[in-house]
Formats: sequence, structure tokens, C-alpha cells
Amino acid sequence: MVFSRGGYVSVPVAFGAKLNGVKYITHDSDPIPSLTNKIIGRWASLHLVAQSKDIYPYPQAKTISTGIPVSRSFVAVTKKIREECRQKLNISKTEKLVFVIGGGLGAKSINEALYDILPNLLGEFKNLKVVHIVGHKNESHSKAAYDEVLNEEQRKRLKVLAFTDKVYMYSGAADLVVTRAGATNLAEFAIQGVACIVIPSTFLVGGHQLKNAQILKEKHAAIVIDDKELAENPHVLAKEISTLLKNPRRLADLGKELTAFAHNNAGQEIAEIIIKVAEAK
Repeated sequence: MVFSRGGYVSVPVAFGAKLNGVKYITHDSDPIPSLTNKIIGRWASLHLVAQSKDIYPYPQAKTISTGIPVSRSFVAVTKKIREECRQKLNISKTEKLVFVIGGGLGAKSINEALYDILPNLLGEFKNLKVVHIVGHKNESHSKAAYDEVLNEEQRKRLKVLAFTDKVYMYSGAADLVVTRAGATNLAEFAIQGVACIVIPSTFLVGGHQLKNAQILKEKHAAIVIDDKELAENPHVLAKEISTLLKNPRRLADLGKELTAFAHNNAGQEIAEIIIKVAEAK
């Protein structure tokens, strides 16, 4: 059995499988199929997809919506889990937490917007804490940029990290998450049911993040901000953050709507499908 996630290296592997009578299954994390899976899809035994199967161009009888496998650390955030996460991160019940993550390499436009708007936000909300994942290449610059614009008291309420393997803990403790529209991160936050402001990257080939964000916006499952608009006017992000932090019910509604996209057992389901197809004659 061959399982293709859509990377270009899968093309020769899938052709080799076809020539040797080996079955293969494709999987698409985004609502727009990868070019690789489009090329090899005609001979696939099944197509597993992240979103509703009717939006994909594959034969519907061979398409199954499974979601995206994510770490078991991501679970639905209950009041108890949220309190546990906050205790581990030393965040009190009365404090508000905004968690900002631009992906593993960071996001320049989001980072620069935060340098601009955080002084006012931290001034407006005296009980606000912010955790900002900036990416390894941006860590030194980001810390220096914040040191220039924040006073000593404000700087103590900001945590800048290059990277973390505890995303689930920060997002689980957060009142609000600001994120790119990467499929895996969105799948993780959907399982948790946390409110998100989504800023899709416009530079990725295929427009996958734009489509991911569009689907969430249509279902009122996230606040979506255009990346170009953010670059021109960072305060559009400040306004959305401020409005949401003042409206706990709206935050709860956003988190609830996002859970409609959650697939809690995607990894298990995909594994079972692979085994079933592999064993079938």
C-alpha cells in the first residue's frame, strides 16, 4: 500500500505502484487538491480529504472526508482543561491571553503588525498577556522591535518565542488565537474549539490558505483579515482583537462554530481505511 499526501515525490512512487499492481490512496489537507494528487488521482483506490467531499473534483464514490491527523495533545478545551493549561503557563483566571502564531517560520506581515498595535492593546487591556511565536529567523529582530515600542511593564506581559512544541497548551489557555490559515493548525484549533482570527498568506502557490479561510468565513467560524489589508492598516487587527476581547459571548460562538470542522479521530480513521484497502483483494 502507498499513501500519498500530495508531495511531488509521490508522482514516481505512485506510477511505480501502478505498474507493479500496488494500491495507493491519496490525501488532501486543503480544499484545493495538490497538483500531484490531481496527476496520480485517476488510478487511486480512494481519495481521503480534509473538508466536505463534495467540494473536491474526485469521483464521489471513491472520496471520503476524514479530516487531518493531528497530535493527540489537541482535545476539546473544557473549562477544566483551560484552567490546567493556564496554571502551567502561570496565567491567572482574570487575565486575558492572546496567542499569535504565524506558522513554523513565522509570518512577517503579522509580526510587523503586532509591533505596531501591541503598545495600544496592552495599554487598553491592563490584564492582557500576549504570547507571540515569531519563527527562528525572526526571534532577535522581534525582541528588539518590541523592546523599542513597549514600556517595561508592557514588556513583562509579552512572551516572544521562536518556536514551541506546546502549541496545544498556549491555544488551550488562550481567549483568542491569531493564526495563518494553514490546514493543520486550523484542524488543531477546530478540535479545541478556540476562537480564531485568521490571516491567510497570499504568497503560497495554489491559494490553499485563501480557500481555507474563505470556507471558515462563509460558515462564520472565524474572523478573516486580508493579508494585504493588514499590511496597509495594522489597526484593522487591533480593532478585531479589542472587539472580541470585550465580547466573551462572541468568542465562545466563534469557537463553537469552528468545532463543526473538527475531526477528532482522523488519524485512527485513516489508518483503518489504509488497512482495509490493503487487505482487500
